[in-house]
Amino acid sequence: MTITITDFHRLQSAPEIEACARLMAASDPWLTLGIPYEACKRMLADPSRETWAAAADGSLAGCCVLLMQGPFKGYIQSILVAPGMRSQGLGAQLLAFIEERVFKETPNMFLCVSSFNQRAQQFYTRAGYETIGVLKDFLVSGHDEILMRKSRGPLRAYRPPD
Repeated sequence: MTITITDFHRLQSAPEIEACARLMAASDPWLTLGIPYEACKRMLADPSRETWAAAADGSLAGCCVLLMQGPFKGYIQSILVAPGMRSQGLGAQLLAFIEERVFKETPNMFLCVSSFNQRAQQFYTRAGYETIGVLKDFLVSGHDEILMRKSRGPLRAYRPPD
């Protein structure tokens, strides 16, 4: 069964930020990486990041944290689909929305996926992301972060679509 996201919007209200932080802190990879609720909440409230929420059927379906500054402009720091809504096409819809947003400004998208998160690795590979490096024991000992990239060409030659 596929559920359709009916609304994408920037996270702004404290209750919505708190709801997303609770979902993140209670889910992998954040659980395995030991990232608590307060750290998730700080990340979601950080004004240097773009934080997006997705709603489906009137409920919070997921969220995304995007970095649009620095050397890895277009870096997805975090993407989450609510546990009860996974495996229903929402992750693909959220990713497509974020890619459309990023490719308006830059030809490259980046993300890291934890070595223990096989399903996420497969999801991003199917979506056209390629592994470009491995960061050994980057966040916690015993687990690597796999740096992935999806590209529409070199940065210097890129001309955003009109």
